[in-house]
Amino acid sequence: MVGRQLRRNKLAIYSLRFIFILITIAALVDVIANEKPLMCKYHTQVYFPVFRAYAVGAGISEWPVELQNVEWKKLKYDWVLFPPVPYLPQNIDEANVHSVGPFDKQQVSYLHWRHWLGTDELGHDILSAMLYGTRIALLVGIFSMGIATIIGLLLGLLAGYFGDDRLKVSRVRLFLNLFFFVLAIFYAFDVRSYTLSDALASSFFSFALQFAFSLAIFIMIMGMGNLLAIPLKKIPVFAKKVTIPVDIIISRCIEVMMSVPTIFFIMAIVAIAKPSLMLVMVIIGATGWTGIARFVRAELLRIKNLEYIEAAHALGYSEARTIFRHALPNAVGPVLIAVAFGIAGAILTEATLSFLGIGVPADTFTWGSMLAEARSKPTAWWLAVFPGFAIFITVTVYNLLGEGLTDAMDPRLRK
Repeated sequence: MVGRQLRRNKLAIYSLRFIFILITIAALVDVIANEKPLMCKYHTQVYFPVFRAYAVGAGISEWPVELQNVEWKKLKYDWVLFPPVPYLPQNIDEANVHSVGPFDKQQVSYLHWRHWLGTDELGHDILSAMLYGTRIALLVGIFSMGIATIIGLLLGLLAGYFGDDRLKVSRVRLFLNLFFFVLAIFYAFDVRSYTLSDALASSFFSFALQFAFSLAIFIMIMGMGNLLAIPLKKIPVFAKKVTIPVDIIISRCIEVMMSVPTIFFIMAIVAIAKPSLMLVMVIIGATGWTGIARFVRAELLRIKNLEYIEAAHALGYSEARTIFRHALPNAVGPVLIAVAFGIAGAILTEATLSFLGIGVPADTFTWGSMLAEARSKPTAWWLAVFPGFAIFITVTVYNLLGEGLTDAMDPRLRK
């Protein structure tokens, strides 16, 4: 029903298709824009440098001696196939410095080497920077809202389903979960923050592997805490149940988080920490969960009193099965709306931080940092127009998708 209603909203469907295009660009940007060839024959050997870079970044391969620390553009190949955009954002074209425009005369040997969107003051290719900026923008939006969704679902579920008098846990399990949660965050993400940042700078594949490893460490540490609680519960003083007024605690936390200006809170944290894209994503996610938690809480307050939930209790189902098999699947619909709007807000927040020059490392090319560079060169209109339009259109399509989901899920707005 929701899918059929959404398909009637042409703007939402076109926005969803555009988002798929952006995701495809972000996933394949190493193949679209790269200084390394896609395929080449060098010294009678056939190489796939772009794809080999993934293996090198993952630590499962090494570059041959003849291809270490080379300038790919100047090698004498037997034959070669370069990507459509043969530049990385960090590459400097010394023949086209001082902000050469897209319609200006450019000093290039072949048409394939032309800078189609111009260059900046140092000779960086704007098209390549725009493409890699797409990856950064979507990664920040999706990853940060992934964090926010996990936090919001968990807290909203606890507040809405258990209320103030239904959540009872043993003293030892409560203490160990709190203690091991701090340990898990520290060892899984804080200790490995530089590894995650280096992997993100290397390639998306490397980052995905390292993040999966961090997530495995987090789950393992939390599992150890819960396993340790099992034998300790046999001690009577530790086994005593404690009632936690979880709804009022989480509701007050939501009110506190909503009362703090998010952008200033993020600026205060990233201004005193070492610039890191990972830090920006984590902070945006850790401060953007309130809307999702409120949606889930409101839905669970309604759902937990419905007949099928009472029937699950009467049949003797565990709380975990009742929550995850019956209650939560019927409460996640409104969350999609909050996630769509949240991704747009996260992208805009990251662009703001990059524009102000805080949070993101200086050598990372983002749409916001490109806009900031345009301030020093007002006549170079392409430095402002292209990234500005990219931010505008990306935020707009996510907002249009969120409005489409709102209409599709609200029976009062259906035509």
